[in-house]
Amino acid sequence: MTLALRRADFFDPRLPVFLQSHLDELRPTAPAESRHALDLTGLRQPSVRLWVAWDGEAIAATGALAVLEPGHEELKSMRTAPGMRGRGLGRLMLGHLLEDAAARSVERISLETGSMGFFAPARRLYESAGFVPCDPFGGYKEDPNSVFMSLTLSAPASPKVLRR
Repeated sequence: MTLALRRADFFDPRLPVFLQSHLDELRPTAPAESRHALDLTGLRQPSVRLWVAWDGEAIAATGALAVLEPGHEELKSMRTAPGMRGRGLGRLMLGHLLEDAAARSVERISLETGSMGFFAPARRLYESAGFVPCDPFGGYKEDPNSVFMSLTLSAPASPKVLRR
């Protein structure tokens, strides 16, 4: 498997199909008011950076960052194609998104995910990356179907000054 990570091309007809599959897969997991995935229109907003992992000509995974306020962004649209799950693509995408955020001096990344068993692998991934539970953020409210998590990004180390 050779992957290429690129910013989303919203003119590629494969992208809306992949993203709609994500929404369809989430539909039975919670009531409509508890599903917070962005649709194609939401992901096209200038405040959102959507990345796509390609395995040849197939979309293998997606992940996005949406600006909440300066220095604070939300992780959105993390999805691995069902046939590609269990191969570390989620970890790869998450690492890429965190590097992208750090390079842009983002200080905090927050996320909302489901509380149901379906989302347990995602919660384990986020915990392993250092995300910790937090209160609802942005426009979210307490919801038994939601888990809120946040990660404070370390500031890049300042260059050492050499003295002679």
